[in-house]
Amino acid sequence: MASQLVDGLRIGHATDAEARTGCTVLLGPFRGAVTIRGLATGTRELDSLSPTHLVPGIDAVLMTGGSAFGLAAADGVMRWLERAGVGFDAGVARVPIVPAAVIFDLGAGSSTRRPDAAMGEAACDDARPEGVAQGAVGAGTGATVGKLLGPDRASPGGLGIHTEHSSRGSISAIAVVNALGDVRDASGRIIAGARDASGAFADAEALVRNGLTPTSRFDPKPGTNTTLAAIVLDAPLTRAALQTVAHIAANALARRITPVNTPFDGDVVFALTTSKEARLVAPADLLALGVRAGHALEQAIERAVVR
Repeated sequence: MASQLVDGLRIGHATDAEARTGCTVLLGPFRGAVTIRGLATGTRELDSLSPTHLVPGIDAVLMTGGSAFGLAAADGVMRWLERAGVGFDAGVARVPIVPAAVIFDLGAGSSTRRPDAAMGEAACDDARPEGVAQGAVGAGTGATVGKLLGPDRASPGGLGIHTEHSSRGSISAIAVVNALGDVRDASGRIIAGARDASGAFADAEALVRNGLTPTSRFDPKPGTNTTLAAIVLDAPLTRAALQTVAHIAANALARRITPVNTPFDGDVVFALTTSKEARLVAPADLLALGVRAGHALEQAIERAVVR
């Protein structure tokens, strides 16, 4: 994995290890799009990523723990960007545009200490173009995976990053994995997930296929699991093209997390570009970008859970 992120991207974390929560900011600016795959999301300003939205771009993306409470960290990101003179020019003020999405980590440590505006600012202060920490940091601090048999049988989740550079352009993938399902490697082997009484992986998808449901073993609430992901490219794509990349790349979740996109997960995948240009791209080239982005995201998902 190359340590240098896509040119124009900086990533920063704020971590509360004791409370097992935190947030992660991706600083741009970007042109972007998003696809929502889970059925129980917690988000802010995702409409600004619509191809028809008035604002031409966004200034940052926030991924945060704390469930919906953690969206308060976006206020700190906005304050930090405002001080830097960044934002949509509304005449009387520059308004930073910061889409945000959450994972549910309440109860992983403290259920009352959540990411707030101060943590959002701290994550911005920490932002850097290389050498970004992975694992149980930032938004991945309190993440767990494989919760079909209850939280006590789950495995650690976390945050993973994978960057690829080539003559065809650079791609950075960031994943915060807090899924109900298990995580698999490229061969289909479970590498993190629900464990049975002996400590072996139980294979959540097979259990569901054979009739076990989450509510038959514990009582999860919708939205208490989530995988958040972002694909960041340097290709000069339009927002409509980025939407296509997001749709294609999001299939990486289904290849590496089983089951996924469930009623208990709030999965969200962003596709962003740091390029100031926007040009039409041939369908074949767009397909290639989406496939490469999906491959990068698979690596990021794996890195999120492999210590």
